[in-house]
Amino acid sequence: MGNIVNLESRTKLKGRMKRIAGQVAGVQRMIEEDRYCVDILNQIAAVRSALDALGVELLSEHVEACVLGHGTGTEHKKAKPMKPAELLSELRTALTRFLR
Repeated sequence: MGNIVNLESRTKLKGRMKRIAGQVAGVQRMIEEDRYCVDILNQIAAVRSALDALGVELLSEHVEACVLGHGTGTEHKKAKPMKPAELLSELRTALTRFLR
């Protein structure tokens, strides 16, 4: 995906991931503690929402750095050189997978 250009963005994403990991661990504890199913489902919904927000952030950075910035040196260091049609195809694939 996109190049996480600055330290602030990277730090923000790492913080989100730590919170999501904590939420997932919370779901596991709730199951182990035989908590009420609806409470567990509510927590799962919160985890999914947090993952969606993280995905939107990463997709936004990818579009900005790797698609719009293609050829300017802002793309991820592991991004393959691509023609515009290939970039669009890659973006479509990423969006299709993300939106499932």
